[in-house]
Amino acid sequence: MNEQVTQGRFDAARIREMRQTLAECAAADADAPQGLPGRFYTDPAFFDHECDTVLRHNWHCVGRVDEFAEQGDYLALNLFGEPIIIVRDGDAIKALSNVCRHRGMPLAEGHGNAKRFVCRYHAWAYGTDGVLLRAPRMKNAGFDPKTCKLGEFGCVQRFGFVYVSLSPTPPDIDVELAGLNAVIGRYEPEQYTIVHRASEVWNCNWKALVENFMEGYHLSVVHPQTLHGYTPTGLSRKGPSGAGFTSYFANYPDNIPPRGEGAAGLSKEERQRSTLFAAFPCQVVSVAASLLVSLSIRPLTPTSIEVRWTMSVFGNSLDGDTIDQRIALWQDVNREDREKLEAMQSALGSIHATGGPLAEEDYEGTVRDFLLWLAAQDAGLN
Repeated sequence: MNEQVTQGRFDAARIREMRQTLAECAAADADAPQGLPGRFYTDPAFFDHECDTVLRHNWHCVGRVDEFAEQGDYLALNLFGEPIIIVRDGDAIKALSNVCRHRGMPLAEGHGNAKRFVCRYHAWAYGTDGVLLRAPRMKNAGFDPKTCKLGEFGCVQRFGFVYVSLSPTPPDIDVELAGLNAVIGRYEPEQYTIVHRASEVWNCNWKALVENFMEGYHLSVVHPQTLHGYTPTGLSRKGPSGAGFTSYFANYPDNIPPRGEGAAGLSKEERQRSTLFAAFPCQVVSVAASLLVSLSIRPLTPTSIEVRWTMSVFGNSLDGDTIDQRIALWQDVNREDREKLEAMQSALGSIHATGGPLAEEDYEGTVRDFLLWLAAQDAGLN
């Protein structure tokens, strides 16, 4: 038998077995939750399965709305093999295919502002709406410029974020995020202004970072100097969850002052905590009265991710020095998390990485929410 066919059958059998294990973990009693075995974070075939299903089908945060404030502001990125341009076009923000309709050359790189996108191979030019504007020296009886518009993907705005899905039939994002407005709406997340953005490659599985960011169990252990003082593990409390999100509250001790005034409608409790949420599958966010930090996770391989993170501030309550201090603090926090996740990733291939019990609701209930969501998404394939 052909070696490639044999490998394919072996992979298919392993994926079926892992899907069954995922369902069994999700079926564990609520008072005895169980984490996933290590192979879910290392197996190449299962990663390909995730990319083809749960990842390509759902919505992914690609930035903040105010990153695309002016006509022609754009960001070029690659999402699961699809080159994309996120661009402001009039009143809309669009997700255009970053592939010239002539011979397939990418049209844009990085981020910036453009009146049009011109192919550097044969100078075909496209408007920010994707329409072909110019194709020099094209004398072909079958050539019709109207059929050469750039491809487009679903692109929506919610809570000041821009989301893209590669699926022709993505889920209803308002159903997925129903209930999230009650958690973060009074912070007025649309009103925060971006002050910092950065991208890094971390050597860990995408699910490991989602789980890490969304649980307070590790805060005092991993971040004793950076976070423990104002968001200690012992004050973490599970927040609401919905069809496509989960949340928790990192409460501040009584002797810690609120971190800025923030929106007028915030309650005393909201000013005295950081509210963290995950919009599944790949966005995690921390929002406080004056500061909003969002991490957009782009899976690259089973054991590597690109992490694009942004920091935004509310109003003018933070001066430049304070903003610089907050950026430096989050750089340290991210470094601390990255070090632990990369060390853990190096051990997840062990035969003894069988998945352990999860901590109680307030500490790792969000991890269980994520696992239940993954299992429900996978069950929907049947």
